[in-house]
This record gives sequence, structure tokens and C-alpha cells, in this order.
Amino acid sequence: MKAPGMCSDARSTRSLMRGIFNLGYGTQYADDLTWMEEALCAQTDPDIFYPEKGGSTAPATSVCASCAVRAECLEYAVANDIRHGIWGGTSDNDRKRMARERKATRSVRG
Repeated sequence: MKAPGMCSDARSTRSLMRGIFNLGYGTQYADDLTWMEEALCAQTDPDIFYPEKGGSTAPATSVCASCAVRAECLEYAVANDIRHGIWGGTSDNDRKRMARERKATRSVRG
């Protein structure tokens, strides 16, 4: 028997990930979400990626640290301005900082 929040096959994983990743956010990568099938978070309790205010992010960032698609996940979250949860091993504040830095870099380049 699998633990709650775990997926046993690619179809279940894809379904779970689409549910997690498409919570009304942008569609920057809507046509190419195949990377989600490899995401370790699809095999983990999703609650750890949405800790209560002041709760530990360590369990989620530990999963992200070993994930093969961490970069894709982070890019998706930054590009779509996702403001809740741990994505690509980062918090909302981390992603806001990254977005500001990108915007500043683009305006310097002209």
C-alpha cells in the first residue's frame, strides 16, 4: 500500500502535478508541462510544500534539493508569479527577489 499523497504511475503523477501547478496561475509553460512527471514533489505529501506561517520549509527544500527538475519548477514559478508554497526549493520571498533582479537586469540591458 502506498502512503497518502504518493503516486504509483505516470498518469496519477501527471494528474496530481497539474492539480498542484495549475491553481489558477499563469500559463507560461502550459503547453510543456512534461517536466512535472519527473518532479519529486509528485511523490511526496503536497502539504509540506505549503507550510503554515512560521512553519519549517526544511522538509520541502530537502525534497527540492534532490529533484531533477528543480530548475524547471523554479522557472515556472517565477515566470508565472506564483506567490504561495515552495517551488524549486524557494519561498515566495526568494522568488519575488529573483523576479525583481531579472526585471532590473532587463531594464539595464535596454
